[in-house]
Amino acid sequence: MASSSEIYLQLVELSGHIIAEGTWSATLRANCLYQCAHLANPGHQCRLLLGSWEITPITPLATLDLSLGTCIQVIWLSSSASCIHSRRQAFAAFKADGSVVTWGGAGCSGDSSVVTPLLREGVVKDCGSSNAFAAIKVDGSVVTWGNAGCGGDSSAVAQLLTEGVVQVCGSRKAFAAIKADGSVVTWGNAGCGGDSSAVAPLLTEGVVQVCGSKKAFAAITVDGSVVTWGNAGHGGDSSAVAPLLREGVVQVCGSSQAFAAIKADRSVVTWGSAACGGDSSAVAPLLRDGVVQVCEGHFAFAAIKVDGSVVTCGSASCGGDSSAVAPFLTEGVVQVC
Repeated sequence: MASSSEIYLQLVELSGHIIAEGTWSATLRANCLYQCAHLANPGHQCRLLLGSWEITPITPLATLDLSLGTCIQVIWLSSSASCIHSRRQAFAAFKADGSVVTWGGAGCSGDSSVVTPLLREGVVKDCGSSNAFAAIKVDGSVVTWGNAGCGGDSSAVAQLLTEGVVQVCGSRKAFAAIKADGSVVTWGNAGCGGDSSAVAPLLTEGVVQVCGSKKAFAAITVDGSVVTWGNAGHGGDSSAVAPLLREGVVQVCGSSQAFAAIKADRSVVTWGSAACGGDSSAVAPLLRDGVVQVCEGHFAFAAIKVDGSVVTCGSASCGGDSSAVAPFLTEGVVQVC
């Protein structure tokens, strides 16, 4: 394990391109590495791997096993899922000085005047639902604005968002925040995942990733299990595949109405609306091993395998059927977006 006060690391894409390198204090958590990755490719989510070990935003840098090397592999997932689900009518610009500028429909989060003093500095990341935004500040607090029914009003959970937040994820009309202690806080439209009370005991600790579909969320816990809530038809009910989600999951991504999970053995599990990629039975033999990345479309998924081939499932008209270009997807693919 790393023990020096500073750690030298490189962030390297699958292609071998180095996107960042330098030294970081061993007292920091890996969210600082994620911030560097996001600056290199704004608007895209990623996974960070050291060897086969998954690095999450809350991983202490001091726990990295540097006997595996100093190269952190960056696996780009896709553009932010919230962009797919939001259909937003406003924009928020995150500036290098940590301030945020908004414009667009006033009732759709384009007007942030109510929280302007809180957005002048210290913002490290923002996330959008359909008509609201949530911003994480450097002190771990969260600022929200926009349509109250879409998560713009977080007053009901304000006391839980004053510190310690490391990630915020949006569905169509709700948000879910992971805190440094591994707990999850949700707010917004109850039918879109804003109410997680049904699974609250499972979200008090140990959560390392949250992903949203249009009306549901899926959370990965430190033991590799998955917890889901929200609209059942949009992936909020994973009971049909529950035995496959009890351990070993390292990544989850969401289409509009379904989820896909990559497990440590590189197999993929899907659930939710069959028409949106929730039913991958037609390509199941191809998803049993070797998957390194899954990219979500609005109604489909595309998986890259270790041999550079691509497997798709979901709505044929939205990318779920890649048969027309199948000969070109048998090898050599390093990223899908």
